[in-house]
Amino acid sequence: MALAVKMDGLVRTGVVRDYAELARLGRVTRARVTQVMNLTLLAPDIQEALLFLPPVTAGREPLTLADLQRVAAIRTWRGQRRAWRELTARRMPAGGEKAVADVQR
Repeated sequence: MALAVKMDGLVRTGVVRDYAELARLGRVTRARVTQVMNLTLLAPDIQEALLFLPPVTAGREPLTLADLQRVAAIRTWRGQRRAWRELTARRMPAGGEKAVADVQR
């Protein structure tokens, strides 16, 4: 999420021309940049929850980009929030409840 916010700022301020330039600079595909940038379509409270999730100190991240892509693909913030609650109920380890609980109903 932080990367998406940073990249969005670079494009908005004209530091880079477009997503294609971001891809070249980051040595990734344009498709990958688009995947990351799609996170900016998430409801603001979900974005904030992502930014404030506790760090993972062992094992795998409980949420993947693919998980978040499915939530971001939902057109309404209300629907995104419902999907987010369902996703985090299944995937979040103990300790992540605070950031998740702050997402609006």
